[in-house]
Formats: sequence, structure tokens, C-alpha cells
Amino acid sequence: MRHVLAVAMDDTSRAFTSHTDSEEQKAMIDRKRVYGWGMGELLNRLAVLMIIKNEKGFRMAYSTFDQGLVSISELHPNLSRPVDIGLERYTFSFTIRDAPTSFINASSWGREEYIKSLSASFRVGDCVRIENPLVQTKDVEREEKFNPSTPSYYRLLISEVHSVVSVCSQYEVNNTLLSLLHLPTKDSQDYYSLGDIVANGQSLNGKIINVLAAVRSVGETKCFTTSDKRRGQRCEVKLFDEIISSFGMICWDNEAIQVAQTWVPCETVIFASDVRINYDTFRNSMVATVISKTIFTTNPETPEAQALLRYAQDCTESGAFFDENEELSKESINLESIKDVYTVQQIKERASHGLEKNNPLYGIVFAYVSSLNIDTSVSKIIRNRCSRCHYVVTDPSGMCTYTFCNEMSTDPKSVVTSFDIILDITDHTGTLTCNLSGNVAEEMLSCTVDEFVNLTENQKTTLKWTFLLERCKIYLKIVLATNSRTGMRISILSCKLADPTEACKHLSTKEKL
Repeated sequence: MRHVLAVAMDDTSRAFTSHTDSEEQKAMIDRKRVYGWGMGELLNRLAVLMIIKNEKGFRMAYSTFDQGLVSISELHPNLSRPVDIGLERYTFSFTIRDAPTSFINASSWGREEYIKSLSASFRVGDCVRIENPLVQTKDVEREEKFNPSTPSYYRLLISEVHSVVSVCSQYEVNNTLLSLLHLPTKDSQDYYSLGDIVANGQSLNGKIINVLAAVRSVGETKCFTTSDKRRGQRCEVKLFDEIISSFGMICWDNEAIQVAQTWVPCETVIFASDVRINYDTFRNSMVATVISKTIFTTNPETPEAQALLRYAQDCTESGAFFDENEELSKESINLESIKDVYTVQQIKERASHGLEKNNPLYGIVFAYVSSLNIDTSVSKIIRNRCSRCHYVVTDPSGMCTYTFCNEMSTDPKSVVTSFDIILDITDHTGTLTCNLSGNVAEEMLSCTVDEFVNLTENQKTTLKWTFLLERCKIYLKIVLATNSRTGMRISILSCKLADPTEACKHLSTKEKL
């Protein structure tokens, strides 16, 4: 009996009916669906089955050298086992790794219940033990058309009857092996920067390349139904590097989406091997698409990735990137849809129990404005940002000093001026520090930035006391912010003086949380 100890990077269940790109995309849309067919079609669809699993995920293997364990590099073909012709079988595929240059594709056939149970039993990054797999010589052309390219001459077939795949306990996992999760499966210097992609433009259309980039944001997962009644999902990740401030990458399959949901913006760098680059006519720009061959390496331990991570962290500290959507939050969020009323303490408790990164908390607070320093230096409450890269402009000349800004485009750029105010709100349970910016600030203060700048000091003080120590009805958006002292970032969506009757009604009700 042969044993292989491996760490799982991803799993997938699915099948294609042809080898065309359109069929491949359809299969990616149905990442979590498992299809079955008669064993009479086994030989024709075997390579396609491998595609399915890898398309949905990637698993890395780690081997040890104890008690009969065999490393991937030491595998050799073994005897084929008979197949019961005529029985319906289901399949899924994954990739395992146990050394820097040793990784291999694996697939499993079996009953629907077995395959669904097996595919749900491990996740990307898990260490798995594979007992008694069938080792087969791979057909490189068929095997790697959709699956990740591997250095092995073989592939593994996991049999429902003869093989066992189990997740290793934490005591069986070697830290040296776990470090492989941060080692790209391709040459760490064989990649395109986002600047390279933009510079090459449509000459890269349809090409499959490697990309090194930092994560700027991870969008919400959106579900949809196709014209032929198949359900799918889609998630867009925004990437950036030292040259390009925003570049889209689309994930269609569930495994890739679940991996992306673990990425922390501005704290995560990814090495994405084998992503497809296409020109998007709707956006009039290049975009990346995650395909069946794609393998993600999160926060690679390479000099290039570490330098990019430091840059991303510097962007966070300097305020080079800000959430452009916050400027439009008033328009993009229907305030009437926000019904839940919280106290300050309830919001803090909610945050302490963990906010979901891509699922902000929206709510209403009836509280006093306890701090509103708008009669201080204008430079502390008004920000100038470059219209192109959104970097904070501090140069007296009004010119953007961001090193790579001029390399992004030769088009003229301007400076956008907007409010960026920090204020405190307080109720009987505590105090919250919030951000008030953009159009929301202008609506609250009833003046534009230009009008505010022309106010006298006495007029600013009068405006300040319109809200200071007054009870207001405040709509809030609370999001996870790991780099914040409180662990959350609170943005004001609307702030108006509260109706006393409405405020008393809510303050007298039982706390919701």
C-alpha cells in the first residue's frame, strides 16, 4: 500500500462536455455542482474531469519520510484496477505538493455521496494523507490543457474502493512543509507586473500569464442564473502595485472566491500563476480572469513580493488609497433600507465578536456629536487628492508627488478637494470615532468645500455649535479594519438633528443586541 502525505490547497467537483473556452467558463460557473455520467464515457472524459477539479481549486501536498510514506518525486506507475462498466460515477480533481519542485494533479471517481463528502472534507491549505492511490502516466497535452502544469510525469487517481484521503492533525504537520504554501509554483521572477500588462495592452489579449500584485479590495460575491437555468457566482478583486492603482481580476468558481475572501486589502500580496488576460470592451481596459489552471500563492516569501507588501502597507499609512465608494455612499446606499437602531455599546460588542470583511454593518445611532473640530486648521479637515491616482497631494504647488503617477498616463490631471473630518459621537453607553467625508459632509454642513474655506472663524464656530452637543440621527457604515486600533472603520452616511419624539421612542426600547 502506498501513502502520500499532502497539504490541500483547493478542491473542486465538475465536468466539461467539450474542451472549448466557452464550455470551460460554464464549468467554472458551476464550481460546486457535481455531474455524473456512465463509465462508458470514462476514457473520453478523464482529462476533462481533471480539469474540473483543478479549475475549482488547488491543494498542496506535504510529505514526510516516516512509516511507509512516499514523496511525490518517488512515485512510479502501479497496476490499473478494473472498473465496473455501466455504473454511474462522479469526480473531482485537486493538486497536491510536498516539495518546492514536486506537485501533482489528482482526481477521484466514485458515487455521488462519496465524491461530495470527499470534496467537502478538506480545504485549501489543509494537510492530507492519501493512502493507496493509483499512479498513472499522464498525457501532458490533455492533462495540462486545463489543469495546472506540474513537473511530475504522473497523476494520481483516488479510488472510492481502494484509496483513502484523510486530513492530518496539527501534530502531523511539519512547519517546513507549511512554508511551501508561500512558495510560488512557478519561477518567482517569471511574472508580469500590472504596469507591464497595461503597457502591453491588447497584445496580451487571451494570453495566460503569471501576475504578482497586491490586493486592494475584494468585492461581494454576486449570484446569478444563466439563460439555461444554471446558477453561478462572480467576485471581482481589485489589485494594485507600484505603478497601477487599480486592476480588476474576476473569479467565477466557488473555490477561488472562498480563497479570495480570506485576503485582507493592503495586507495581502498574491502570486497568481496562469491567469488569463483579456481586453474588456465595456471597461475599455485589460482584466484578469481566474481559470482552471490558476494557482494562488498568498503572501509569497520572495524579495519582490515582500517589497510590494511594504509598499502596500505604506499606502495604507499614508492614505494613498481611500474607498472611492465612500464618497458615493449616500447615493449608492438607500438610507431608507437601514432600519436597525443601535447604541454605541452594541456596535462595539458587534465589532468585538468579529465583523465580516465584505459584509459591512449598517445601522442608526441616536447620539450627541461630542467632538467636531471644524474651526481648526483647514489642512486638518480638507484633503487634496490627485484625480488620477487618488494619492494625497501635500505639495504647495498642487502637483501630485506620487512617484509613478506620471507613468500611468500622459493625460492631464487635476487636484480634487474634499472634506475629510474626524468626529466623535456619544450616547449613554459610550463614544465612537467616525469619519465624515465627501458629499455627506457637505450635506451635513450645508456648504461646499469652497464655501467653507471662505467662512470667517466666527462663522465656522457658529456652524460647529449647530451640531456640537446636539442629539442627532446618524446613519453609519461599519467595516472591518485590521490596521485600526479599534478593529473597525466607521463612516457616516447621514447626520441630521434628531426629532426629539423619535429619539425618545428608540431610547426607551429594549436594546437589540
